[in-house]
Amino acid sequence: MDFARLWLGLLLPLVATLDFSYHHQEEMEAFLKSVAQNYSSITHLHSIGKSVKGRNLWVLVVGRSPKEHRIGIPEFKYVANMHGDETVGRELLLHLIEYLVTSDGKDLEITNLINSTRIHIMPSMNPDGFEAVRKPDCFYSNGRENYNFYDLNRNFPDAFEFNNVSRQPETVAVMEWLKTETFVLSANLHGGALVASYPFDNGVPATGTLHSRSLTPDDDVFQYLANTYASRNPNMKGDQCKNKMNFPNGITNGYSWYPLKGVKGQVFDQSGNPLPNVIVEVQDRKHICPYKTNKYGEYYLLLLPGSYTLNVTVPGHDPHLTKVIIPKKSQDFSALKKDILFPLREQLDSIPVSNLLCPMIPLYSNLPSHSAATKPSLFLFLVTLFHILFK
Repeated sequence: MDFARLWLGLLLPLVATLDFSYHHQEEMEAFLKSVAQNYSSITHLHSIGKSVKGRNLWVLVVGRSPKEHRIGIPEFKYVANMHGDETVGRELLLHLIEYLVTSDGKDLEITNLINSTRIHIMPSMNPDGFEAVRKPDCFYSNGRENYNFYDLNRNFPDAFEFNNVSRQPETVAVMEWLKTETFVLSANLHGGALVASYPFDNGVPATGTLHSRSLTPDDDVFQYLANTYASRNPNMKGDQCKNKMNFPNGITNGYSWYPLKGVKGQVFDQSGNPLPNVIVEVQDRKHICPYKTNKYGEYYLLLLPGSYTLNVTVPGHDPHLTKVIIPKKSQDFSALKKDILFPLREQLDSIPVSNLLCPMIPLYSNLPSHSAATKPSLFLFLVTLFHILFK
């Protein structure tokens, strides 16, 4: 009898099944702490700051090395509930957490995911707004803004126009968080429309606004990601709020099929030392905020299959060009690995340190015209987005 009871105990889940209802701050915290305690080998729970009302902004990290970055393992983040009254994303991420931790070691795909990615999940960026919602409404409620009545989705620095609004505690916390990790890809879950929206959300004529769009240099990649998710969701063309908006194929550019792989690696000097603060980008794909290697010399580029020329730039030295071919067929959870030896003419003791972060002033301020008002991002990617840059 005791032996049978023991086996029964082993078969029971370590975390009570999350019910399909809305979870207030106390319930959410209890769930996250329970997950962190019972799955401590693959999770790490921490608060990146506090809301105006002093509520913790929780982030749960899921990965084989949850407390620290490992070379070659990409960092991915989800953020939801930026608008307090857009609540579905909050619950989706809680259920995603449950699915990931309970499937580890049982589902091969999820196990490979946890082995090869470090996943940061922030269920609620606006807990004060969530708690302020008393009567849900598809179009507007008092909980949309934070406690100080600021729209957090329009509270960050903007690439196209000056945004001089007062930075809110929730926004500052996220900005500081971004300084601590080298995120390769992110998704922000909103509500109100059933669509996968890809950047840019605003722009200038140089990015295509005269044609009712605003495209990034990596438009092919972002369209692929949006299509990947939407094509696997039959209801993407529907809309419970009946706002009569039509999104062809369930996707839209924020302003208006190939297997996604990519390339990753490290940049070294002639002595084999990793080089930080090195710009690595595809030639003719100039980004408003180019990717720079971290202290390990790591870089990650999301690319579709094809032939590319990488432009590697060390401050004070001539650019180094190297060709790379992303094959159409490769293993799942894989990216092409290409380390780069930078041909320096003299010994390099250190690289001049420049600002590793994007500037807080508009990066397109020297281009003509101004953008339309920033529109909310509607990224609705879930597990599908993890199928990139995996080893």
